[in-house]
Amino acid sequence: MRVDFNVPLKDDGTIRDDTRILMALPSIEYVLSHGASLVLMSHLGRPKGEVNMALSLAPCANRLSELLGRKVKLIDPYFEAENVRAGEVVLLENLRFHKGEEKPDRDPSFVNSLAKLGDIYVNDAFGTAHRSHASTTLVARHFPGKSGMGFLMEKELSFLSQIVDVPERPFFAVLGGAKIDSKIGVLSSLVRKVDALLIGGGMAFTFLKLRGVAIGESLHDETMVERGRAFLKECEERSVQVFLPKDIVITNSRENRVVSDKEGVPPTWKGVDIGPRTLKEWKRGLSGAKTVFWNGPMGVFEVAAFAEGTQHLAHELAALSASVIVGGGDSVAAVNALHLENRFAHISTGGGALLEYIEYGKLPGIEALTDR
Repeated sequence: MRVDFNVPLKDDGTIRDDTRILMALPSIEYVLSHGASLVLMSHLGRPKGEVNMALSLAPCANRLSELLGRKVKLIDPYFEAENVRAGEVVLLENLRFHKGEEKPDRDPSFVNSLAKLGDIYVNDAFGTAHRSHASTTLVARHFPGKSGMGFLMEKELSFLSQIVDVPERPFFAVLGGAKIDSKIGVLSSLVRKVDALLIGGGMAFTFLKLRGVAIGESLHDETMVERGRAFLKECEERSVQVFLPKDIVITNSRENRVVSDKEGVPPTWKGVDIGPRTLKEWKRGLSGAKTVFWNGPMGVFEVAAFAEGTQHLAHELAALSASVIVGGGDSVAAVNALHLENRFAHISTGGGALLEYIEYGKLPGIEALTDR
């Protein structure tokens, strides 16, 4: 079973947030309840094909042992199948310690070693389903008619199909984050589906500049200007309302203040968060929404002084009667930090996979599974 135990770790190597392990439990417990042995596969971090014990999955094996109340052994992916006993749970050491995981053509024997470990393949790692890696796509070919998705993957697709296929309207998308280049494709896809877009974070400055707002030293991708202009034109043609920040928290590293979009960001200053006027306007705009998708923070979320916009937005979205779907690492981190995780219809475990699914409507790790 492919799971996503790519959990955040503290400096001392212990797990900072075990959400991804907890969300894999229903599929794990289902398999064990039927008396099967279970070989779990995951990666952690980016060791780039080299053994790096700072990225060992040992903390995940220990945490899963606690949650299941039984020993979970950590073994090497090249471990022979006959050494896994019936009813036993094992976790393979970090798959990305081996070059054959991310680059199967460099070591074709790696996927074969994985395939020997089981009779049925289950992919329950939505967060990696956009990767054509040995454990996410190639291994499925070794199980014709015997590869399927787990409960977490099924849950993800059930909720995300609301966005891709038939969202209840009005449908609003709230997008933030630092860079526009990684999300312009998603924006272009969403403009064909949504009734309104609310854009914050660093990516908003490209659009603010296009509307004549001074942006000082704010993060801005000049290469995205033409694509951003084409996007705004398409929004206008499709009558999709675009909400940009009406006021901005700015800093020059010595002091912070709030400026309106009419004032703009002065030279030597940079924008780091959305302001209170923006939140007030967005609250009014969102009040009639039936479906909301939120991805990405509204500012430099990792700095407490610039996290207020993201935090207030999280509270506003949690209070809506709409079906709100949250995805992306920083958005989910904000929700968890504020203990609002039970106030949303769905919190996605995917980052890149989530955005690619919205953009393309399919993922390699899903397409590789048995079509039934």
